[in-house]
Amino acid sequence: MTTETRTMPEHGTLHRRKTYKCDCEPCLARDREYTNTRARLKAYGRWQPFVDAEPTRQHLRMLMSYGIGWQRVSRMSGVSNGSVSQILYGSYGSSKSGPTKRVRTQTADRICAIRPTLDNVAPSARIDATGTRRRLQALVANGWPQLRLGAQLGAHHRLVWGQIRKDIVEGATAHQVRDLYDQLWNVDPATRGVHPRYITQAKSIAAREGWAPPGAWDDDYIDSPAAKPDLGEHVDQYTALAENAQWLIDEQGYTRAQAAHRLGITGRHLERALAHGRAATQAA
Repeated sequence: MTTETRTMPEHGTLHRRKTYKCDCEPCLARDREYTNTRARLKAYGRWQPFVDAEPTRQHLRMLMSYGIGWQRVSRMSGVSNGSVSQILYGSYGSSKSGPTKRVRTQTADRICAIRPTLDNVAPSARIDATGTRRRLQALVANGWPQLRLGAQLGAHHRLVWGQIRKDIVEGATAHQVRDLYDQLWNVDPATRGVHPRYITQAKSIAAREGWAPPGAWDDDYIDSPAAKPDLGEHVDQYTALAENAQWLIDEQGYTRAQAAHRLGITGRHLERALAHGRAATQAA
């Protein structure tokens, strides 16, 4: 016969005060807060101590699908492991006891406050690699060579290529790539010492593979497999170059030579693109 050892709930929780009659000041303060809140809500006719557990259960499952395990939700929300487990699976040791049908309102609120964000994913969790892959691809599309990205990540450049091809990554890798992307997405590689030849090579690889640049992704949706890049209206190469160069010149104060260097083209190529852009504007 085995004896199950239960972990005492933390001080300052209603569970410890009610179940174990703890008289410490944090537990007494939590009890007073609960009593005052209940009295106030009853006076206004808004006292609803329990709610349907199904929305909370669905939220938990959604978080789990994002790689945020229910035990991590328990730690982040302050709801005990046992309570979260009962919402999902029911009571242990009883085949007749299904998942909880009702939960305390406060429990539901705490769990549903946890959002499916990358910050909430545990470093060791295995998650969908979509966002990691898109961020690395976008940086290459901006001219960042994989060799330099590997150096920034403390990894061999072949591992960067491997991450671009993966379907699953660890949370720690996703965090690291996200942080690097936030640092570099709008930085010209040339200003960090990357040779123009390697910038051009990186952009050529991205063009060949069809990788979208950072501007095509909304930060709120880059991690969603269902999201599509916004590449704007279809325009020919010269028009696109002219628009990009003119923006660099007008908005960023670039000279034409600097704009050509930023776009990875020759000055003569840029002049042809600008002339093409002027002609297209006049024709319109």
